[in-house]
Amino acid sequence: MSSIGTGYDLSVTTFSPDGRVFQIEYAAKAVDKSGTVIGIKCKDGIVMGVEKLIASKMMLPCSNRRIHSVHRHSGMAVAGLAADGRQIVARAKSEATNYQSVYGEPIPVKELAERVASYVHLCTLYWWLRPFGCGKILGGYDRDGPQLYIWLNRLASPIIYKVHDEAKDKAFELEMSWVCDESKQQHQKVPDDLLEEAKAAATTALEEMDAD
Repeated sequence: MSSIGTGYDLSVTTFSPDGRVFQIEYAAKAVDKSGTVIGIKCKDGIVMGVEKLIASKMMLPCSNRRIHSVHRHSGMAVAGLAADGRQIVARAKSEATNYQSVYGEPIPVKELAERVASYVHLCTLYWWLRPFGCGKILGGYDRDGPQLYIWLNRLASPIIYKVHDEAKDKAFELEMSWVCDESKQQHQKVPDDLLEEAKAAATTALEEMDAD
């Protein structure tokens, strides 16, 4: 993506002659080039899944995580630039800790989503900042039940396997977490046995679709 003229892509507050903001477009492009991230809200909890592309064979399995716990009852999945995602997760953890210390209870998922969204929006208002090159899904369980915000098991995994683009020429790992009644309303990685079961179900489903 190239700018129309010199300097139009140097600031998030600079518009090109045709009204484009290239810094925002660059951030969106970083998300497009990343693996797929999905969140599913069920009646008893939330499941998040990530197509984590493996950029190098030298990377250890399960490294460079894309799903993070924000606090005990919520987590965040990130697509796009991993470093930007970690900064947003760190901010979310800080907001959750501050709320807990002031009010003496876990932060509601809606309140956390609003605080994180305000922080992300802030970086699009000033010329000396740049927008975060990542997309986020926040899922959690609070007194209002399971909540999912976007800025299983067997449902999530076939979607990720199906949309994986072989043209990317990169292998990928399936990373999944949940916060539900089964996990005692705490955000955790999906147990390995269920993850392997989900992978097998996804492979079977794709084979059946290809056969049709």
